[in-house]
Amino acid sequence: MAETFDVPIRDESIRLGQFLKLASLIESGAEAKEVIADGMVSVNGEVEVRRGRQLQQGDVVAIGETSARVAHF
Repeated sequence: MAETFDVPIRDESIRLGQFLKLASLIESGAEAKEVIADGMVSVNGEVEVRRGRQLQQGDVVAIGETSARVAHF
């Protein structure tokens, strides 16, 4: 698997769909909805199908070989 990169967020938590866009793992909300519904996204190693899942600092989100970790400023 490729190396995980940190993506800083301003608040205590962020929704999965928003984080995917912020981390540039996808290009749009519509694309986020599709990849999540298709079971292509995992959070901390487990497939996640809820676009509104709240992520906290330290959570790792992966699509295929690319993964990003939620970090604070």
